[in-house]
Amino acid sequence: MGNEKLPAKTSIEDIRAFLEKVAATPVRQSGSGPGRLIFALDATASREPTWDHACHIQGEMFSETALLGGLEIQLAYYRGFGEFRATAWTRDSESLLRQMTSVFCLAGETQFRKVLKHALNETKKQPVDALVFVGDCVEEDVDALGAVAGELGILGVPVFIFQEGFDSIAEFAFKQVAKLSNGAYCRLDEFSAQTLQELLRAVAVFAAGGRRALENLAKKEGGSIRQIAHQVKGRS
Repeated sequence: MGNEKLPAKTSIEDIRAFLEKVAATPVRQSGSGPGRLIFALDATASREPTWDHACHIQGEMFSETALLGGLEIQLAYYRGFGEFRATAWTRDSESLLRQMTSVFCLAGETQFRKVLKHALNETKKQPVDALVFVGDCVEEDVDALGAVAGELGILGVPVFIFQEGFDSIAEFAFKQVAKLSNGAYCRLDEFSAQTLQELLRAVAVFAAGGRRALENLAKKEGGSIRQIAHQVKGRS
């Protein structure tokens, strides 16, 4: 399957579909402490040009959720020859930023299944509200990925996937994982940095405060997030 039929850039329909899935995700129980979100990234060599931008996005996820009971984030990434790492859970944006900026990308094969398995293990210890993944390719068996994604869906951990670039094999795999986990997928082009920032903030706010918090953010910020408002109205 070639890439010639893929659109040249992220479409409004892509963004709308992603936000609809966020709006339809079951609401976390209020009063149960801060939201818990795993922020996972592909740190192989192909992602080096966009790694610095991802480092700064996480800071806004903390600031937007501070008044909603807060957000605990755990950074997870893979790179090189079989290297997979996950930080301790933290509510300190500066600490996480230091950890992220100390990481450099290394060439290697993808390890997306390790990310999914890690999220599964973490939520068995203590519930995780969402897994966010940013990557550009997949070199693993789709059925094996789907099996773990299905387990995450059963446990109520949606996987929100942002694909950089236009690899059609990765797109198929990412969409399967998002569907089986009851999460959402959105492909982003090289001009979508601002869109990625807004959508990640939307997911973080949802994880911390549910749909009502998401609606409030949409009213305040507008832009891409505004599209959520119409989707959440009338939903319990």
